[in-house]
Amino acid sequence: MSRRPTGRPRLPRRGFLAVAAGAVLAGCGFELRKAPTFAFQSIAVTGNSPFSNYLRRQLRAAGTVEVLPVDQADKADAVLELLGESRNNVVLSTTPEGQVRELQLILTLRFRVRGQGGKELLGPTEIQQSRDITYNETAALAKEGESELLYRDMQNDIAQQVLRRLAAIKAF
Repeated sequence: MSRRPTGRPRLPRRGFLAVAAGAVLAGCGFELRKAPTFAFQSIAVTGNSPFSNYLRRQLRAAGTVEVLPVDQADKADAVLELLGESRNNVVLSTTPEGQVRELQLILTLRFRVRGQGGKELLGPTEIQQSRDITYNETAALAKEGESELLYRDMQNDIAQQVLRRLAAIKAF
């Protein structure tokens, strides 16, 4: 009959595993994402939609570029033109009675980037995000709120992708 020591904490093993995991991450070059750096000093974002306003806030928050008002777009080094934004719902499945069971929410953004003098820095580009959502007619109001949260999440993802694509522009 072997006796196991009582009251012996297993904390040192957990601590060792945490230190080992940290060393592995540090050794592989892991680094938190930093604010993007842009090849231009100033940018103007066209449009007055909620998404264009959100994108302006994200660019200001990055802190590495000056965001000019739309009426000063001719003075900006780059102009981000929003060509279109659309929200769509696609029915994925229905019940045997014909009621909607699942929906797919789709958010699409089309844009391009021009430099001074109208030089195209980034051609017309489309970014699309989609999320699936279950639907219940008895909880329609709650599902509407959930849909808005999912659209907001997709908007955030698209804005981050736009910022990364702007940062990828090297020469203008």
